[in-house]
Amino acid sequence: MKPPVFATLGCRLNAYETEAMREMADAAGLTGAVIVNTCAVTAEAVRKARQEIRRLARENPGAPVIVTGCAAQTEPETFAAMAEVTRVIGNHEKMQPATWAGLQAPDLIGQTEKVQVDDIMSVRETAGHLIDGFGRHRAYVQVQNGCDHRCTFCIIPYGRGNSRSVPAGVVVDQIRRLRDRGFNEVVLTGVDLTSWGADLPGQPRLGDLVMRILRLVPDLPRLRISSIDSIEADENLMLAIATEPRLMPHLHLSLQAGDDMILKRMKRRHLRDDAIRFCEEARRLRPGIVFGADIIAGFPTETEAMFENSLKLVADCGLTFLHVFPYSARKGTPAARMPRVPGPAIKERAARLRAVGDAALAGHLQAQIGEMRMVLTEGPRLGRTEHFTEVAFDRDMPEGTLMELRIAGHDGQRLRV
Repeated sequence: MKPPVFATLGCRLNAYETEAMREMADAAGLTGAVIVNTCAVTAEAVRKARQEIRRLARENPGAPVIVTGCAAQTEPETFAAMAEVTRVIGNHEKMQPATWAGLQAPDLIGQTEKVQVDDIMSVRETAGHLIDGFGRHRAYVQVQNGCDHRCTFCIIPYGRGNSRSVPAGVVVDQIRRLRDRGFNEVVLTGVDLTSWGADLPGQPRLGDLVMRILRLVPDLPRLRISSIDSIEADENLMLAIATEPRLMPHLHLSLQAGDDMILKRMKRRHLRDDAIRFCEEARRLRPGIVFGADIIAGFPTETEAMFENSLKLVADCGLTFLHVFPYSARKGTPAARMPRVPGPAIKERAARLRAVGDAALAGHLQAQIGEMRMVLTEGPRLGRTEHFTEVAFDRDMPEGTLMELRIAGHDGQRLRV
């Protein structure tokens, strides 16, 4: 029988969970099905999910189509109403082996109710679905899920539930296994990573987890942390930044805006000066550290002067890698009821923000020329430096290895050696 077809939309965490689902589906003997792991971050993401479902149904005639992920959790009725869809499974249910065991044979799918989505807010644990080795040469380890905050633009807490942490011992054991399998870099990931530990005994912080991993897995060459909320950076995290060379000098920050009024209307917990102060302190502790950031262009009520503050934040924080999001109203969020910025203005502001980001990246790339960098090879012709900067090779390199290379130039997007 044909193995199941998986499609992933959205974030890195979704991609991680798709790999966990693949393992559970394989263990259950599921064949011949199409599984779509959706994203709910914007209305456009939901539209793309519906489009992908229709495409895959056309390409796999007669195959049962199972829809899961954040969009399936937040609006299951949208997908249940699609003729192509056989079953809608919630975010908690998708991580349970029993769910996949109940779908072992395609002819069983559809014999129970179409929607299998429970209240995600009632879920209290994130564990039991850890996998060994998502990623060919860099392993991603989910240590946290859900979010306790309620930013006015964000639907994700209603798709992921409240914050839950994986205990430190479980995380360390998994990273040891990954290292034993030859992985040279591990990335800690989650929905709201800096909230890790708040629900565990003693309420440890993310910095405690980072220090524990580095202490207990001494042969791990590189540890990286994904997107963080800088206002929640704890003392031990800053200590790790300052003293642990195996913690990579690259942080992606959830900033979202650079204007205080917009930040308040977003219900963020930091102000503009907080972000600048964090970047200055991290750079003082670890000279050469680089920052990426998420910034939304055209949030409701944003004036041109407010947008200029976001634009200037790139230089004020010394940002290198920008993820620019044109604001998209998400039904069910408070921001969707706020006065909108006209669509053309949103598009134009996003373009200006991207241009500033491109210039910042070009400056970073130029500064690397002539430097020696430790590069993790991800493919025969591609790798990444400690700063997560892409490097293109002019010849095939052995994959999955760490190599010290001198940077010869760049093409505006990647370094080259």
